[in-house]
Amino acid sequence: MVTIYTSNKYVSLDLSFVECRGLKASKLKEAMVELGFRAKDRYVVHPDTSYFVEFPPGPLSVGNEPIREIRDIAFATGMLRLISPTESVKDRLAVWYHWKDRQSLEQAVLVSEAHEIDLNEVARWSKLEGVGEEFEKISDRLGSGPGLAF
Repeated sequence: MVTIYTSNKYVSLDLSFVECRGLKASKLKEAMVELGFRAKDRYVVHPDTSYFVEFPPGPLSVGNEPIREIRDIAFATGMLRLISPTESVKDRLAVWYHWKDRQSLEQAVLVSEAHEIDLNEVARWSKLEGVGEEFEKISDRLGSGPGLAF
């Protein structure tokens, strides 16, 4: 999602798909193996690409809260359902808050620079996660995107 929302300013080699319709990850992995992928730990990989795919268990959430907004994005190859830019920022900040992963903070900043982000929502969620003070320390870095919603 960060790769898409930042127009490739950040590129990741992992593709994570959360199944929301009752299919088991094991069945999805089996289907991928039939397509030439092989299971490797919690991922599936293919010899013709550097990308690796995982199917993390649902429900889709960020921290202790369910995802609130999904967006459908149309591509020439079909529709892709992604969490919204605001939810993407929350997802990246969750990693920053809990593991101090600097790269995740930078990813949140990149998304916020490229898209309208509801900073009130991010602040509310941060408080719920018990890191409201931490949000206040970094919130100014999230304020340079186009048309921010407050």
